[in-house]
Amino acid sequence: MGLLSPILQTLENSLVLNGLVWDHSDLPQAAVLVMLSDEAEPRVLLGRRAKHLKNHPGEIAFPGGKREPEDLTPWVTARREAWEEVGIREDLVHALGELSPLVTRTGFEVHPCIARVPAQLELKIDYGEFDSLFTQPLSCFADVDLFRLERMQVNGAERMVPHYQMNDDNIWGVTAAVLAMMANIAYDAGLDLQRDWNARP
Repeated sequence: MGLLSPILQTLENSLVLNGLVWDHSDLPQAAVLVMLSDEAEPRVLLGRRAKHLKNHPGEIAFPGGKREPEDLTPWVTARREAWEEVGIREDLVHALGELSPLVTRTGFEVHPCIARVPAQLELKIDYGEFDSLFTQPLSCFADVDLFRLERMQVNGAERMVPHYQMNDDNIWGVTAAVLAMMANIAYDAGLDLQRDWNARP
């Protein structure tokens, strides 16, 4: 791969890249791999979770999953899960950095690992995890007309939850929060999440 595009360079300069050792959270932990195509206008890889899954069926998500006891860092978890779920080889995943962990409404601490990948990929879907994969330009998530906050009851308290409406897909929750955070960094989108995502909802 050659020189980074200005957008990927902005992300790399703004994100922390320290290998992100696991913190000492009392919450169950997980990691996701946020893959951005290595091109002038990066695209982000997303998947529609399989409809038969117990948790979050049919929702839009990044490849990722729970930490295993032997996983030394979130990157180990994110890369392994991405290989298992979408078939991307580890040598094609080039770390840009990490966002701070986000806490979901279900009580997981999710570590987003942001990476660049080749613009053209041959992926292999694990249909036990995803029904399909697709890409969207990262710039779409800077569009204030696609972004909204909705009130939800979480553990008896009212919270504002981010959503993106992308054609027939409603992207929401942690996935939407990560996309909004990256849009704010890469495009100075100014999207207000109205929540400290590093704390329990």
